Amino acid sequence: MNVCFLFIFVIFRLKSCFAKRVELDWNIEYVYGARDGSNYRRSIGVNGATPIPAVHVMQGDTLVLNVHNKLDVATSLHPHGIYNNGTNYFDGPDMVTECGIPPGESFTYEIDTTAQSGTFWIHGHTRHADVDGLRTPFIIHSNKPPVDYDEELLITLEDWFSQEFYVRMEYIDNHKNRDDKFSVNYATGLFNGYNANNTAPIKLCPGKRYRLRVISMAANNWSVFRISGHKMIVIEADGVRSMPLEVDELNLGPGQRNSVIVTTLNSTDSNYVFEFISTSSTVNLEENELPKSYKGVVEYKEDAPIKNIPEQSDKEPMWPDDMALQAADRQPWLPVDRSINLTITRYVDQFRVTFWSLGKTLYQPTIVPTLYTAMSMGKLASNESVYAPQTNAYVLRHLEVVEFVIYNPNRNDHTFHMHGHDFQVTEAGPCGNRSGGYPEVFYRKSGPWPIRRDTVQVRAFEYVRLRFRADNPGVWRFHCHIAPGHDYNGLAVILIEAPELLQKQQRIPDQMKEMCKKQGIPTAGNAAGNPGFDLTGLPPAVYLSS
Repeated sequence: MNVCFLFIFVIFRLKSCFAKRVELDWNIEYVYGARDGSNYRRSIGVNGATPIPAVHVMQGDTLVLNVHNKLDVATSLHPHGIYNNGTNYFDGPDMVTECGIPPGESFTYEIDTTAQSGTFWIHGHTRHADVDGLRTPFIIHSNKPPVDYDEELLITLEDWFSQEFYVRMEYIDNHKNRDDKFSVNYATGLFNGYNANNTAPIKLCPGKRYRLRVISMAANNWSVFRISGHKMIVIEADGVRSMPLEVDELNLGPGQRNSVIVTTLNSTDSNYVFEFISTSSTVNLEENELPKSYKGVVEYKEDAPIKNIPEQSDKEPMWPDDMALQAADRQPWLPVDRSINLTITRYVDQFRVTFWSLGKTLYQPTIVPTLYTAMSMGKLASNESVYAPQTNAYVLRHLEVVEFVIYNPNRNDHTFHMHGHDFQVTEAGPCGNRSGGYPEVFYRKSGPWPIRRDTVQVRAFEYVRLRFRADNPGVWRFHCHIAPGHDYNGLAVILIEAPELLQKQQRIPDQMKEMCKKQGIPTAGNAAGNPGFDLTGLPPAVYLSS
C-alpha cells in the first residue's frame, strides 16, 4: 500500500487538540503521464502532482483552499458530500453557484467541517475536470471515532480513459464515429491512483482492526471491492455513520463511499488476494471488455504464499444494499410533506447520440448562474419560471420534508448525487405498479432507521424513494454522477431552497462576481439576465420523449 494512503489515527489526534484553519495552496495545472500504465496523455493535477494527495482535517477545522488556475479554461472545486450550510457559493458547480475561476486567476474556498465527519472527496465541477484527474479524497476525522480500530487505510477506485474528456466526447458525438470501437473507449481501472494491475500490496499486520475508507472516484464505472478470506463490517456510508453490517464485498457507484472494519487474522503463514472489479451498464459487454477484474496481494508477510480460497458459486455475496443499512443515530423515517416524481428519460437522436432528462427537460446551463438569479430576483425568486425550463428547477419551502421518487425505465444504471444534503433511502423496487406481476419480495423497504447518504444507486428498470428535509437554504444541484453521456447530456435538476431566507442570510463574495464579469457573465436577473419573466436570449428548452 502506498504510504500516502496509510494513516495512523493517533498521530492526527495528537496534532488536532483544537479546531484550526488548515490552509493549502493549490495550483491547478496540466500534467503529463500514463496513469493507466500505457497511454501518455495530458491530465489535470495540483502543484505538478497526479494523483492529487489526499486532504485530511479534524472535525471542526476549516479547510482553506487557495486555488490558482493555471489551466487555459475556467475551473472550480466541489467538496462532494459537504453541506456548505451558510456558504452555498462555495459549493462549486459552474453556472449554478459560480462562474468558475478564469484562467490565470485565483480564488479561495473555505470549507467548514463543524457539522460533519467521515469520508468525502473534492473534485472539479467545471467542464468535467474530475474525469481528467482533478479529484482527491477529503477525510474529516472525528474527535470521537465511531468504533475502536488500530489503523486506517484509504482506498480509491477510479476509471481512466486514454483520451481527455472533451476530446473523447467530441469524437463520440460525431455520428460518423458511432460504430468505431474507439467511441466506446473502455476505461482502465485505477487502484489508489494507478493501473490496478500494477498496484502495490495492501500490507496488514496480524491481530489488528483496520478501518478501510473506500471511495469510488470513478466517472463512469461501478466498482466492486473484496478481500479473500476476510469479512468486512460496514460502519459508514457517504459520511453518515451506520449500524455495523457484515458483508462480503462493497459495490460502489460513481461518487459513493463506505468505511468498513476488517479484523486481520492471527497468522502470517499466508497472504491473500484483494479484487477490484470495474464494470458499466453504459457500454456493450459483448466484446468481453467489461467487467474488468484486477487483483492484488493482501500481504501479511513478504514471502508468504498466497492462500487459494475457492469462490462459492452457489452463494450470492452479501454487499451493503441501502435497504439493509441502518443509520447509527436512529433517525426514523421522515414524514413527507411533498412528493415529487422524477422519471429518467432517454432519447436517442437520428445520429444515435443519447440525451437524458430527469422529469421535465434536458438540463442546460443558463446565462446567469442560478444562485445569482435566486439572490437578485427578490420575491420573484420563489417562482420557478424565472429559472427557465432548462434548469428543471424546483422551489422548496424551508424545512419541508421532500420525497423524490426516481423512476428508471431504462437499461442503464445511474448514481444520483444531491449537493448540500444527505437523504434517507427508504424504498426501491421494479418500475411499474405492483399488479405488473413482480413478486412482492422485489419491493424492498428500509428498516426503522433508513441510512442517509448523498449519492444513491438507481438500478436499471427500478425506482428508488428518497426523503430529505429542506433545512439548508441555497441552490443545489441534483444530478447523475456518471459524467460521460449522462450528466454531460442533461440528466440533472436544480433545487431552489428557501430563496427568501437565502437572500437574507447569505451574500455572494464580491470577488466571485468579479470573476463572472471577467468572463462576460452577468450576475443578476433571471436565467437569461433579464428582469421579470423575459427569457429572451436563452436557447430553447429541449423536452425529451423516450
